Amino acid sequence: MSALDAATCADDAGLVYVTDAQPGISRRRAGTGFAYRDAKGRPLRDAETLARIRRLAIPPAWTEVWICPDPRGHIQAVGRDARGRKQYRYHPRWREVRDSTKYERMLAFAAALPAIRARVDRDLRRPQLDRVKVLATVVRLLDTTHIRIGNPEYAHSNDSYGLTTMRDRHVKIHGKHIEFRFRGKSGKQHVVAVDDARLAKIVRSCRDVPGQELFQFYDHAGTHHAIGSADVNAYLRACSGSEFSAKDFRTFAGTVLAAEELWRDPRPEQKYRRKQAVTRAIERVAGCLGNTATVCRKCYVHPSVLDAYEDGAALPTTLRGPRTYQALRPEERRAVALLLERQRTAGQRTLSARLAASLKQRRAARHEPELRRAA
Repeated sequence: MSALDAATCADDAGLVYVTDAQPGISRRRAGTGFAYRDAKGRPLRDAETLARIRRLAIPPAWTEVWICPDPRGHIQAVGRDARGRKQYRYHPRWREVRDSTKYERMLAFAAALPAIRARVDRDLRRPQLDRVKVLATVVRLLDTTHIRIGNPEYAHSNDSYGLTTMRDRHVKIHGKHIEFRFRGKSGKQHVVAVDDARLAKIVRSCRDVPGQELFQFYDHAGTHHAIGSADVNAYLRACSGSEFSAKDFRTFAGTVLAAEELWRDPRPEQKYRRKQAVTRAIERVAGCLGNTATVCRKCYVHPSVLDAYEDGAALPTTLRGPRTYQALRPEERRAVALLLERQRTAGQRTLSARLAASLKQRRAARHEPELRRAA
């Protein structure tokens, strides 16, 4: 999200867009606890502000702590953890808006996905192992394996890997069979396999490039270079014409997988059995994405899917919507149809609520003169 978009979202949420470059409250060790100073270096004694800071539960191990002086700031605190990584504490309202925006963009991503896949297909046929061909390979693997994109900082400090930080040692290729074995986020070991003759040939060529990094390409001068997550996201923007990123693949996949898992069997009548079914479905999806069940449910499954299941809605078999959706895979079309139906229902409820509120205001305005006379 750009700074301009973030500022707009913050304003819409009734918050103030801030950065840790602005003057803020600092934290210093004081005996067994901490002392705080305001932006001018004066001791902070305001009880309400100190109570807000306590509610933020900033970890004691954080250093270089910056605390927003405004309780409406979209970022409430920034610091560095024991590994030196920058961490944030956000305003609760900001998290709600951010999550809502993330899920709203899912339908836009689904509409753009056929065009992205068509571009990837063309680029995979390029004759040379150039930058575009390798980027297309990574995007195809994102689409089929749901492996994280990867972060150099995690690879260096945690020895955990994603697609763009893979090393040659992490892949084995036998014919058309590709097998990735690597340590992922939180130290979890992953084994991910895919059968694709064209991808296997390209990945084998990437592995033959000198250097430890798996996904490398040759430029016009014959020099080899590794690609990173920023390169992949730039490629996705070029393919789609929109601000989509590698993470959109995982969010969309998590939602589609959850819908398929939930509606695989008849919906139980008992509420506790439905909850058990949701738990099992989330656990299976988490296994596919390499997440914990908690993170999967919170970050990778559209809440409307779970709500629809609880409400007893059927998984649509036909999709009424823009033509771009029709090129999606069958299971994706079913999930998108469900989301569109829930969106229409929510829109009708919102409209009904607005009409009811408008009628209530009109009735109040009509009776106001009578109330004044009675007073």
